[in-house]
Amino acid sequence: MSEQQTLADARDGYRHIDVRPLTTAIGAEVGGVDLSRPLPADVAAEIRAALLEHLVVFFRDQDLTSARFMDLASRFGTPAEYPFVKGLDGYPFIIPVIKREHERDNFGGIWHSDTVYQAEPPMGTMLYALELPPVGGDTLFANQYLAYETLSDGMKALLDGLVAVNTSDKADVARTRVDAIKARGTESVGQALAGTHPAVRTHPETGRKALFVNTAHTVAFEGMTPAESAPILDYLFQHQIRPEFCCRFRWRPGSLAFWDNRCAQHNPVNDYHGYRRVLHRITLAGDRPA
Repeated sequence: MSEQQTLADARDGYRHIDVRPLTTAIGAEVGGVDLSRPLPADVAAEIRAALLEHLVVFFRDQDLTSARFMDLASRFGTPAEYPFVKGLDGYPFIIPVIKREHERDNFGGIWHSDTVYQAEPPMGTMLYALELPPVGGDTLFANQYLAYETLSDGMKALLDGLVAVNTSDKADVARTRVDAIKARGTESVGQALAGTHPAVRTHPETGRKALFVNTAHTVAFEGMTPAESAPILDYLFQHQIRPEFCCRFRWRPGSLAFWDNRCAQHNPVNDYHGYRRVLHRITLAGDRPA
């Protein structure tokens, strides 16, 4: 049976996993699967189908070694290195996401899609929780299909012809990397990476259109100055995170989130000063947005 047919069958109904939506817009918890064990093809297909349907899926009470985490990620794509922070010793594709007790800024603590300043942004990201604060530290996710679909016809017509300019050194997001770079910075630190992508991308698997700009990295539209772009971008940055497009995930040790970077944004909430929070992240290579 082909991978496409297996995925199509999975979309027809979940036979091997339990899928419980968090909201009607985005997010679902997946039960009935032990990620510490190799996944049969039909189970992996159902997880991927749930990801495509809900944009981000969550798993509770998982016990993953670094080796098993790598094996799991590789089941769904090709792990990719993060340009600014070194991975774990022996596992260069696993990035430690840590906020220490004395730190004030959290890594990536702003609404964003991962590394859209690259020519081929990630397909998706997996994040696994190890240590969590007693309160706070949730992550928000927003559906960018809905962000596009709820725009006016006039705005859609304008955006469908625009290309967004994205950079790695926009001030607000650069600030959130400072502590991580101090601890495990790579040779790329100090470089300004830039990528241009359609402001509206078509998802290569679902065929749906998604808004593909974000406040962390998008600075302008190609052919416009930043000043000319700003009124449009400022509107979109507010619109794309409307509460009805979002879900909120409360982490526990052993929780794992897997999100589709092509159609979802996320924002880790920085509301746990004085406490330590440790997660491990793997991003999966994507393709050039179209």
